[in-house]
Amino acid sequence: MADKNINVNDNLNKLLTIMAQLRDVDNGCPWDVEQSFETIAPYTIEEAYEVADAIQQKNLPALKDELGDLLFQVVFHAQLAKEQQSFEFSDIVEAICDKLTRRHPHVFNNEITSKDDLAKKWEIQKRAENKNETRSSVLSGVSSNQPAINQAYKLQKKAASVGFDWDEVGAVVDKLDEEIDELKDEMVLANNRKRIEEELGDVFFSCINLARHLDINPEWSLRLANERFTKRFSYIEQSVEQAGKGVEECPASTLMMLWEESKRSGSSD
Repeated sequence: MADKNINVNDNLNKLLTIMAQLRDVDNGCPWDVEQSFETIAPYTIEEAYEVADAIQQKNLPALKDELGDLLFQVVFHAQLAKEQQSFEFSDIVEAICDKLTRRHPHVFNNEITSKDDLAKKWEIQKRAENKNETRSSVLSGVSSNQPAINQAYKLQKKAASVGFDWDEVGAVVDKLDEEIDELKDEMVLANNRKRIEEELGDVFFSCINLARHLDINPEWSLRLANERFTKRFSYIEQSVEQAGKGVEECPASTLMMLWEESKRSGSSD
């Protein structure tokens, strides 16, 4: 395969030119012209999830397309900022290059360090970079706009970076058991929905903490569980349809029997 790296700059410049033309007030696309950072943000999030979907499906042609869509989102935001004379695409590239170099001294400065030391130095470097910003906590900087699973995971990592963490995974499992027991106690009382909601949240939080200690991404783990559920439920629907019925016509016992059958048949693969 021919080396395409020589065309990278040309293609990027072409993309930037296309974006500028789309935003041209006189001759551009009316929809693109009326967009702002705020209106584009949901599309940026959506494109990131579509990248994750393509990865989960192991669909490399789709991944190429979705990464292009995500890159376009970056270019769109860069064009908006350029129009406001704030920054432009080259500034974004320069900033991330500088950041990666600073945060990887073990690569670019030939420093030898352990994985644990590396994680601590990473957090120290990030705090040093943000020292001029008004932040009052180690947990500052964790966005509240991201999915709650990711937010919890990052909050836990931040706290762990300064030593606030369980020493071993067994203690995390014990904490999860404790939170489940507390949830059960509130469910027995069944007179305070807010308390049940809080205890259920603690169970979720502890599950995410367990995933972190097992070095498993909780968001990805749940996505895989969703995929297994979808495949198994589809097996139930197909089995019922072959019998000339609808799922809503079958008793729960039949559906559960088909569910177990789907697991044995490998429908979760």
